[in-house]
Amino acid sequence: MTKEFILSDEDYAMLMSACKPVPYMIIGGVEPRSPQENANNAWMRLGEKYGFIWDSVRPVSGKSDRYITAELRALEDEK
Repeated sequence: MTKEFILSDEDYAMLMSACKPVPYMIIGGVEPRSPQENANNAWMRLGEKYGFIWDSVRPVSGKSDRYITAELRALEDEK
């Protein structure tokens, strides 16, 4: 089942911050996490908070970036 959600100011700011690339120097051959990895983790946290499947998120046409639709997660009792 798909539901519409509105992200709070804090959630939206956290998501936008996670998407920003960070400058870095490779020392010891270890690169930092990519902006995509950080964004995916932010969506996972939001999915846990709001109860949706993180990779099912879609924008709502005609509304601001804070409006999304996503598939609801099944409750443990329903599995």
